[in-house]
Amino acid sequence: MTKVPSSLENGATESARDILSGDRRALARAITLIESAREDHQAQAQVLLGNLLSHTGGAVRIGISGSPGVGKSTFIEAFGLHLTEIGKRLAVLAVDPSSALSGGSILGDKTRMERLARAPSVFIRPSPAAGALGGVARRTRETMLACEAAGFDVVLIETVGVGQSEAAVAGLADLFVLLVQPGGGDDLQGIKRGVMELADLIIVTKADGDLRDLARHTESDYRSALALIRAHGKGPRPQVLSCSAMEESGLAEVWLAIEKHNDALVSSGELATKRQSQAVSWMWREVEERLMAALRDEAGVTALSERLENEVAAGRQSPVAAATAILAAFRQQDGDK
Repeated sequence: MTKVPSSLENGATESARDILSGDRRALARAITLIESAREDHQAQAQVLLGNLLSHTGGAVRIGISGSPGVGKSTFIEAFGLHLTEIGKRLAVLAVDPSSALSGGSILGDKTRMERLARAPSVFIRPSPAAGALGGVARRTRETMLACEAAGFDVVLIETVGVGQSEAAVAGLADLFVLLVQPGGGDDLQGIKRGVMELADLIIVTKADGDLRDLARHTESDYRSALALIRAHGKGPRPQVLSCSAMEESGLAEVWLAIEKHNDALVSSGELATKRQSQAVSWMWREVEERLMAALRDEAGVTALSERLENEVAAGRQSPVAAATAILAAFRQQDGDK
């Protein structure tokens, strides 16, 4: 194992001390380090996280997803402001789609949540998904741990709400919240069963004005659907609520439901078990991603892969046989080193 330079260890210790004291600039610098793709930055980040690890785990981890247009940012801002009013410190990790050209974050979370961003007890960090599986940035988990070490009581993880984002955020959070719009049966049919099975809390947004009655009917529809889908599930029963970010109504009920859910997980021991399982799963995801990166970096394997891709596309080779050949070549290259 490579020995970590003492200067790096000293720097990480100092950074950890600043983060634990609540220094926001130190936290922001640490997250930038964590998200960096440079090997030396990653080495520093891992030493820093090692110093912080024993101070993590104290926050309520909430994943939030929903289809575009459902009002995720509007809800998060209103809900976040409610949390600050009751004395909570909040970190928002908003995972944005990435620009295809620059790889940068394109939604501008602090612009979308301007009032929340000004709150002194709130830390908002936009992170580009950068093509990561499930619309969750690769380093979201480490960023979440750094925020916990900095003393935040609640960590909200907002995803892009497409593809496999729901499953990815459920693998990070204690509780998965699905936001839906007021709508009829057609809208309910459009929600995948798998997403419904993941949800611990479904919130019907925009329950105000002309949509108030429709939201109430939608809430009832989702409650009936959950009773069928999750009838034999373990853990706390999922709930369905409605709220209005515009009128700031229903937000206290949402937080009460989250607290009750979290208390039930803690008292049953399920929270500890869940977090242990999530950490192990994240470890294997990291292994998979690093193996794929190493495979792509092998010049000989890359040339073979390109040839086999063409053969598979042309129907001259089966995908399984091609995969076997690529892995055999990778093992050979690795053994020759």
